[in-house]
Amino acid sequence: MDGIKHLRGPALPVLLLALLACLTAIDGLWLAFGHFHVDGGAFFGLGLLAASLLMAARFYRTVRPDPRIAAMLFGAGFLCLFSSGASILNYLLLTKAGARIDIVLADLDRAMGLDWPGLMRWMGQHPGLNAAARIVYSSTLPQVALSAIVLAGIEPDRVYRFCLALALSALLCITIWSFVPSFGAFSVYALPDAKMDLALNSAYAQELLRLLREGPGLISPHNAKGLIGFPSYHAVLALLVCWYLRDVKFLRWPVLGLNLAVILATPVQGGHHFIDVFASFPVAALSIFAAARLAKTAKVLEPVNKESTAAESLPQALATRKL
Repeated sequence: MDGIKHLRGPALPVLLLALLACLTAIDGLWLAFGHFHVDGGAFFGLGLLAASLLMAARFYRTVRPDPRIAAMLFGAGFLCLFSSGASILNYLLLTKAGARIDIVLADLDRAMGLDWPGLMRWMGQHPGLNAAARIVYSSTLPQVALSAIVLAGIEPDRVYRFCLALALSALLCITIWSFVPSFGAFSVYALPDAKMDLALNSAYAQELLRLLREGPGLISPHNAKGLIGFPSYHAVLALLVCWYLRDVKFLRWPVLGLNLAVILATPVQGGHHFIDVFASFPVAALSIFAAARLAKTAKVLEPVNKESTAAESLPQALATRKL
């Protein structure tokens, strides 16, 4: 399945931990020398929780081997730490971001014949459909967590590749955003109906614009906001969930249908330009490809346990002699 079943040792988890260490070092140095205002207590609590999960994962990998529990705990700890570190980096980049491109993206949408204000007016006339769109849009992060649990139970090693693809895609989106920041269509247009039930609204868009003008202020996990408009990381997550669960037969089609709905709901509930969603496809594809290549490289670099290899080959040798 997806080639990852051949990677059985600790090389890929070590690579993920190295990625965490680099991200933490960048954030720490920038915070220290930049004199930013950070909610240290809240981040310390998250770090402590994540460290406990990672230590528990190591226990179930080495002391009381259970690959499924180890992968599930590692995935939870990694995603907790990485999401915090990536959010901090994104906020720090507010001070270095390039020129905002929302007007350009809105023009591209119109050039393709896509009318975001018209879509919002139409959705405002269908409150039941809009409420369903909000539900599916809000399902993405729970889907990511549940995917890690399902993958751990079915094929534990795929959890590590899933985490790597999530991390690489996030870093790619943050890098693109830092050069050409954008905050979505709702930062360009006025919403046609203030009574619409939306996950994100015009007030949210105005707060993002304020952060770009004035800087991050207090950086805290309690009030962290998704800053990235282009490419849509929400849509990237939906695509990654579909890809990594594609071989789970009882989930394949329900997951595909749900995340197709997530992608369709993203311009409405996330306030995104249509082009933001289109850009998520190459980002997801590149992240999946890079994760696969890195996993293969980790396998090549991984030391071989000669005793284990000899023990595994002994029954084969005996069987061959009998034949």
